[in-house]
Order: sequence, then C-alpha cells, then structure tokens
Amino acid sequence: MTSPLPAATAPMSAEEHARLAAQLKSRRVARQRVQNVLAYAVLIVIALIMLYPFYWTLITSFEPTGNIYEAKILPKGVSLRNYAEVFSGTTVPFWRLILNSLVICVLGVTITTTLATLAAYPLAKMRFPGRDLIFYSILILMVLPNEAGLIVNYITTIKLGLLQQTNPVIDAIRQYMAVVLPGAASIIGLFLLRQAYLGVPQELIEAARIDGARELTIWRRIMLPLALPTIVAFAILEFVAYWNSFLWARIMLPDKNMLPLSAGLLELSSTFSTNSRAVMAGAVITIIPILIVFLMGQKYFMKGLEGAVKG
Repeated sequence: MTSPLPAATAPMSAEEHARLAAQLKSRRVARQRVQNVLAYAVLIVIALIMLYPFYWTLITSFEPTGNIYEAKILPKGVSLRNYAEVFSGTTVPFWRLILNSLVICVLGVTITTTLATLAAYPLAKMRFPGRDLIFYSILILMVLPNEAGLIVNYITTIKLGLLQQTNPVIDAIRQYMAVVLPGAASIIGLFLLRQAYLGVPQELIEAARIDGARELTIWRRIMLPLALPTIVAFAILEFVAYWNSFLWARIMLPDKNMLPLSAGLLELSSTFSTNSRAVMAGAVITIIPILIVFLMGQKYFMKGLEGAVKG
C-alpha cells in the first residue's frame, strides 16, 4: 500500500511576502545599529584616552596652585598667571623662539615641498633605465630610524660651514639652514607625491609633449594643479615636523636664542623648576599653531591623503 503524497504548500500571498521582507529588513537594520553603537563606543573610548593628556595639560596650565601629578577632570581654580609669565619673556626669549620656529617652518616647508614635487615627477611619469630600482632603493631607507643619520648629518653640516661665526645676520641664516637641510629630502613626501602623480592620466602629458611643452612646463602647468591636495597635505605634515623640531635643533644650535619653540621649552622647564604650570602653558601655546594650520587645510589634507593612497 503506497503512502499518501504530502500536501502541497500553499503559495505565499503578496502581503505575506511584504511582511517577511519587512521583518528581514528590520532585523538587518537592528543588527547594523548594534554594530554601529559598539564601533562608536570603542572609538569614543580610544579618543578619550588620546585626548585626555592634552586636556590635562590645558587645565593644569590654568591652575594657580595645587598638585599637578594627579588625574583631574576640572581645574582647581583658573588663572592666567602662568601664561602671563611665559609671554613676559623674563626667563626665556619667548617671542624670539616663536620667530625662530616660524622662520624654520617657512624655510623647511618651502625647500622640502619643492624638492619632493620635483623629484617625484620623473619617478612617476618619465621612463628611464633603473627608475623603479631607484625609487624602491629610496623607500628601503624608511626602515632606518632618524637617529641613524645624526652623526653623518652632523659631520656634513660642519663641513658645509653652517656653524661658522662671521656676521650676526649671516650666522643666523646658517643656523636656520643647519636645522632645515638634513630633513629637506623627505622620503615620505617623495612617496606621496609620486602616488599622486601616478593618478594623473598619461594622455594629458603626451598631449602636452606633442604640443611642444617642456618637462618643467608639464610639471608646473599640469602636475602641480592636479596634485595640489596632496602637496598641501604633505606641506601640513612638514609644518608639524619642523614646528616640533627638538633633538636636532638642540644638537646644532649652540645659541639658546636661536632655538625653535619646542626646543626652547626645555630651557623653560629647567628655569621654572618650582612652577611646572608655566611649562604646561608653553606646551599649550606650542600646540595652538598646529591646530590652526590643520583646521585651515583639513579639507585638502584629507583629500590629498586619499588621492595619494588611491594613486
């Protein structure tokens, strides 16, 4: 005797299909919402951990008295005495340190950015034997720490006569260049600019060459405008690096009046041994120009790095 066939499943109506699709969508949205909440919670915790040292420095710089070696949320009093003491220049030539940092940043950013934009062009758009070998050989040097070149850079700087004493004005220029030149050839800048140049269509360059344009003209009229966001992003990175010059500046500048602000704060620390809040005030003042430059170029910075990575 044969077993009866199973009854056929009744087809779902359009309303049941819509209800099932709505349930699946709501579950997917709820799951995505939970994932977003967890991701934002982790990011907020990381941001708080990274920002608290800056916040602690800020509130400590406003405190007139109290123990600075303790975790705190709010300052125990607010006073501008520490900032007034720093700006007065009675202990360190604060305004001279600001001027030194500005001069070093202008020279450093100008020279470094110019060299990077020029050197990246042939490595990206010109064909010659050994091009890729040269580029990857330069990239290999990135594994070396900056301290590995201190002795070589020091000897080279001395042999160039950048620390000679002849004329006050010329001596000041030489000392500024002694801080800037060892970092003028930036491997990071070469890499970023080369990647940005690779994103420029080769047809534009070939058309310009057919029209008789020289390579420098192509670089100036085509490559620079199209790679401008990456150039600005690299310039911001270099500004931060030169503004925070410390170790090399301490080594190369025997005259304390020629130190940049970050290196000069060490003199502030040794002078205010009983008033560490003045050191905190100086650190806050040092951070402000970096924040201003980043906020002004934030759009170009993000767009430039994105374009360099895609390139």
